Amino acid sequence: MGFEWYDEFVREGYTPSDDEVLVSFLVRPAQGTTLRGAAGRIASESSVGTWTTLSTLKPHVRKLMAKAYLLREDGLVKVAYPVDLFEAGSIPQLFSSVLGNIFGMRAIDRLKVLDIRFPESYVKSFKGPAHGIKGVREKLKVYGRPVLATVPKPKVGLTPEEYGEAAYEILAGGMDLVKDDENLTSMSFCKFERRAEAVMKAIDKAEKETGERKGWLANITAETNEMLRRLKLVADYGNGFVMVDILAAGFAGLQTVREAAEDYGLAIHAHRAFHAAFTRLPDHGVSFYLIAKIARLAGVDHIHIGTNVGKMEADLMELKATQQVITSDLFLPPENNDTKFEQRWYGMRPVFPVASGGLHPGVLPQLMDFMGTDIIIQVGGGVTGHPKGPLAGGKAVRQAIEAYLQGISLEEYAEKHAELREALEKWGEVRPR
Repeated sequence: MGFEWYDEFVREGYTPSDDEVLVSFLVRPAQGTTLRGAAGRIASESSVGTWTTLSTLKPHVRKLMAKAYLLREDGLVKVAYPVDLFEAGSIPQLFSSVLGNIFGMRAIDRLKVLDIRFPESYVKSFKGPAHGIKGVREKLKVYGRPVLATVPKPKVGLTPEEYGEAAYEILAGGMDLVKDDENLTSMSFCKFERRAEAVMKAIDKAEKETGERKGWLANITAETNEMLRRLKLVADYGNGFVMVDILAAGFAGLQTVREAAEDYGLAIHAHRAFHAAFTRLPDHGVSFYLIAKIARLAGVDHIHIGTNVGKMEADLMELKATQQVITSDLFLPPENNDTKFEQRWYGMRPVFPVASGGLHPGVLPQLMDFMGTDIIIQVGGGVTGHPKGPLAGGKAVRQAIEAYLQGISLEEYAEKHAELREALEKWGEVRPR
């Protein structure tokens, strides 16, 4: 049709410059549309184009046209965007641009955004994590081993007093952090203010007894102004952490929290609840790998990325790549993976990877073999489900970590450590589903 001009946005063989934003898509065109036609529509709709030619397209605007420069038979499409198309320091605008209208086009049957390469000027328009791995370790004075966290279970339903009691046992047993679960905010049975009072009393008691620093990953997720109010309350209590369900709250809210958290010296724990609604399908949505990269830009200090042994679905190669891209200053994709881009972070602090979901002492050696020890291990039911309770559960996790670091098998270490032995008797090395 003479009024369509999508083909002008396809420039196969074009060599992108270092200062362009690059996006890799997996595209399945709708019936009757070629891959070239779909690629042109994606580049057009996400930059300066629309469904028809424009009399208002001035020469200086034409320079902002995106270019689909790689099209492959399996549906891989790569598009280069002039960085001027993106507002510096704004994640909502990034979403509106390359994660926006293109998903609703009738000419596209399936679409997945796999990766984005952010150029130097764009990366440097964000502050990134205020603390990162080093800063979080300094807060807790935990070195040479994973940082350990536990969610009191059941995840919701406990009164503030019951929650405080569980928090004390968890922390006194050897865990470093007690963590609210993603759907525990401020409900009638456990108001945030009362929970804060109870947990901080538990932290104070556990710190005095153990001589270790402890913390609370306080779930402040709510309307943005309410998040700021809760953040200040947490800071006033002297706690060093807040938690945000970053996808439920939205990146605009997260960026606001990031600024306030820095003012109060707080680290941000990012929970990824809701991600699988659009990350899990292999041919549609947005990769979690990309969400984790964007979270680093936004400035979270730790983020859940999954595990190789837990209850959540995980692609191990993707898990490893996600861990690497949020912790390294230069990420180089594997030679056999051309869906991802090289990514430089230009000194931006790394994000602490959080392993979570169905963990218990019996699977921790396998976890650390794969993910290393520079991680946060979040064990929920594997602590509170211990036959002797959360205090013993916390001890069992610490004992499993000690055994691993000393190169001793769990079975041998359990011979002289009752809590670990009881955990192994209950769970063995089973991987929950």
